[in-house]
Amino acid sequence: MKRTVSARLELDLAGTTNLVLEAAVAESANRVAESLSIVRDGIAVAPEELVDMHGTRLHRFTSDAGRMTIEYSADVEGRSEPAPVLDLDLVTYLRPSRYCESDSLTPTARAEFSGLSGHELVAAVTQWVADRLSYVPGASLPTDGAEQTLLARRGVCRDYAHLVIALLRALDVPARMVAVYAPGLDPMDFHAVAEAFVDGEWWVVDATRLAPRQSLLRISTGRDAADTAFLTNHGSDLRLQRLEVLAIVDELPFDDGIEPIRLG
Repeated sequence: MKRTVSARLELDLAGTTNLVLEAAVAESANRVAESLSIVRDGIAVAPEELVDMHGTRLHRFTSDAGRMTIEYSADVEGRSEPAPVLDLDLVTYLRPSRYCESDSLTPTARAEFSGLSGHELVAAVTQWVADRLSYVPGASLPTDGAEQTLLARRGVCRDYAHLVIALLRALDVPARMVAVYAPGLDPMDFHAVAEAFVDGEWWVVDATRLAPRQSLLRISTGRDAADTAFLTNHGSDLRLQRLEVLAIVDELPFDDGIEPIRLG
């Protein structure tokens, strides 16, 4: 499997700003080619790369006010190895988090999924969320969490993932969010999915069913959208003027949405 991905961002910075970009494919990806360019008003900006415990590659830099263009691209051959399991994961990803209020949703989760476990439980939660939410771009706020999503019954990929994660954590299944490049996604954008820990391994879950899971390519991994945002700024405001994302694969696979699949 060969995947080619790219992202282009155009920003207006109001003043001196500290930024963290999470658009590069994860450390585990078998990159055969890669490039990253950050330019502000014709001046190149050099980022510092930081890698977290999940292989998320964060590019940190500071820029003065002006128009900034960020361009990233990568070619990836084959699939990466299964995600490693860290002891701390099994604590962190059972706890409620900013956008995944599993403690508030525990009564709902227990009432709906009593008696299920393992892959059967994960499949049931995924289908339940898919059946109850409508995918409506612009319908949710960046501050909405799983509880608000369930009340509104609509949202985008991050909202679907937050609700799946919160319900699984409420049922004692470790779950986390992953930002990915998603060949086959239409319209193309950064995509958010969940990973559930079952039988000693992490399995990818996507209640939106908008792209085949076999060709998804990991960017970042964390508790929820607070850990996986493609761009974070501090010190000054910015306005995102343009975002273009591309993700293609040499052969788009079929995904029945049911079979357990690892993210690779």
